[in-house]
Amino acid sequence: MEYDIVIIGAGPGGYETAVAAARKGLSVAVIEKSDLGGTCLNCGCIPTKCLCRTAEILELVKGSASHGIHANDLQFDFASAIQRKNQVVRQLQSGIDTLMKTPGITLYRGEAHLADANTVNVLVVGSNDTKEVADVIKTKNIIIATGSVTKFLPIEGAHAPGVVTSTEMLNLTTIPKRLCIIGGGVIGLEFASIYNSFGSEVTVVEFCKEILPNFDRDLAKRLRTSLKKRGMTFYTGAAAKSILSGDCMTVTYEEKGKEKTIDADLVLMAVGRTANVGSLNLDDLNIAYTPKGIEVDGNMQTSVPGIYAIGDVNGLLQLAHAAKAQGIIALEHILHGKTHKSALDLGIIPAAVFTVPEAAMVGKTEEQLMDSGVAYNVYKSFYRANGKALSMDAEDGIVKILASEDGQLLGAHILGAHASDLIHELAILMIKRGSVHDISNTVHAHPSLSEIILSATE
Repeated sequence: MEYDIVIIGAGPGGYETAVAAARKGLSVAVIEKSDLGGTCLNCGCIPTKCLCRTAEILELVKGSASHGIHANDLQFDFASAIQRKNQVVRQLQSGIDTLMKTPGITLYRGEAHLADANTVNVLVVGSNDTKEVADVIKTKNIIIATGSVTKFLPIEGAHAPGVVTSTEMLNLTTIPKRLCIIGGGVIGLEFASIYNSFGSEVTVVEFCKEILPNFDRDLAKRLRTSLKKRGMTFYTGAAAKSILSGDCMTVTYEEKGKEKTIDADLVLMAVGRTANVGSLNLDDLNIAYTPKGIEVDGNMQTSVPGIYAIGDVNGLLQLAHAAKAQGIIALEHILHGKTHKSALDLGIIPAAVFTVPEAAMVGKTEEQLMDSGVAYNVYKSFYRANGKALSMDAEDGIVKILASEDGQLLGAHILGAHASDLIHELAILMIKRGSVHDISNTVHAHPSLSEIILSATE
């Protein structure tokens, strides 16, 4: 068979691009070896957010007495929470399956292997568990959207029984009494927040000086302080050295030159993800890549013309919404041979952490501005001064806006309830090259959390 485009991977970048291409009249082959939806739907964004919501409800119920609601016989059915998470995933999988039936799209099940710049072999497991070529697909263009896989520290015991990844964390049958999380990034902190609410004693070991090393340090420190008040323990500037599996798990780490240990019932390895390029045959096609991912230009095209890489696999920005945006850029280049008119600005893509409270950011951090010598002003306001936040028992939070001396937005950082929603007002303004004056001249509804953004600029 021959198609205009072959897309390898049916995650958010892959299936969204496939549908967009088909609607423009192109013939598209999508190759997927696992479940539709990729990491995001099956073992990442969506199932994690389901458990985040369960944890949020638990926290609301625990604090309901101040509202005159007494839940003295609170019971938490962990199995039901997992069941609900699975139901949401199945429902969304069904929706993607329907999208794959869009006229012009053909779905192939198997592992993709690049034979040359215009040929992709689909491999399936055959006799004697060997991989056999099931289909040979010819194409004019290839989009690699294979996503990422979990990283492991190169330490003793990294793969020992009792060490799990985020995938296993989403399908536990019991709640660990003591949970040690190696890694204080987005994945580690979301699970820390979830399982703290579920009743686990949570300890986080982070190699960097502060959690969320890619976030504004001021915001990260405030979040760590907030999570500590909920009973979590943090060791920052601490390097995990080994994991010993026995009657319990023992994590050895080094902090300020001294070795220390943590006992746990379960250890989560959450030190990031790396590009999934294992079966692609990149070397034989001379496709340039680094340990970070496949190298691409501004059109998401690799070193081989006609072959593109989008999403986690190119290592530019490991976010599902970035993968979708990159797919549209690649498609525009395939269609018209030129850069998309609204080319993706990787510096203006919001990111969020769904802890309690939430954290979100877009643009530059204060540390980045200081390092680059850019002059800037800081605008802040606090949730505790906002009527809607107080009515919600959500006074823990801050809005921090960084702007140039003439007021143009350079970065924005929010810690607090609904931060993941509020950040988009600032992201849109940054895309439009707006200023703090545009915010202060915009009437915001009262009472609303959005007024915290307004207050920061007044």
